[in-house]
Amino acid sequence: MTGKVGVVVFPGSNCDMDAYNAFGSVLDQKVELLWHKETSLNGVDIVVLPGGFSYGDYLRSGAIARFSPIMNEVVKFASKGGLVMGICNGFQVLVEAGLLPGALLRNASLKFVCRQVYLRTETAATPFTSGLEKGQVLKVPIAHGDGNFYADESALKSLEDGDQIVFRYSTADGEITRDANPNGSIYNIAGIVNSRRNVLGMMPHPERASEQILGSAQGKAVLKSVVQSLN
Repeated sequence: MTGKVGVVVFPGSNCDMDAYNAFGSVLDQKVELLWHKETSLNGVDIVVLPGGFSYGDYLRSGAIARFSPIMNEVVKFASKGGLVMGICNGFQVLVEAGLLPGALLRNASLKFVCRQVYLRTETAATPFTSGLEKGQVLKVPIAHGDGNFYADESALKSLEDGDQIVFRYSTADGEITRDANPNGSIYNIAGIVNSRRNVLGMMPHPERASEQILGSAQGKAVLKSVVQSLN
């Protein structure tokens, strides 16, 4: 299946071309860059909000990008069931836009963290993980200073009850431990979906783990899943 992927570009995005290459060159999809001031998604099947530092992360990460004209279209697209994927800063934008619950706080270390981590797949019942198995561990990189996911008890219960926690930071063997958590995220949460399951936010970068030359090609399974879900 060949779909059309739209990668939104904000001032300060720096992973837009990583996503463009992963979906285009690696997965052979049509990919279009969507500038933040545009008011149309141009008929894309999947929207990707990439990593980076949109608007310099002024005020707080994703807070200004949330008001970009293109986000009005992203919200409408998501409300109609369109597939939206926010990676790193894109996750922060989705939270600020109210498309996902919770908040992304400063890393517990108060330091920017950039390294490979392991993720345990908590559910395969999403368009983004349909090609994975529950419990499958992926090796992918992170690169963020504000990746500490937090939600209150009510929101956490809702996420748990709705099977909306998609990835947790783990050891290579899939154990959920404190030492495996790179940023202090509550319950080691690394990625979630909305209740409708068509909007994913995750801090790790699967697009930066789409080819073995990058150190891991295991992130490709996430991107491939969402493309195949278009069938």
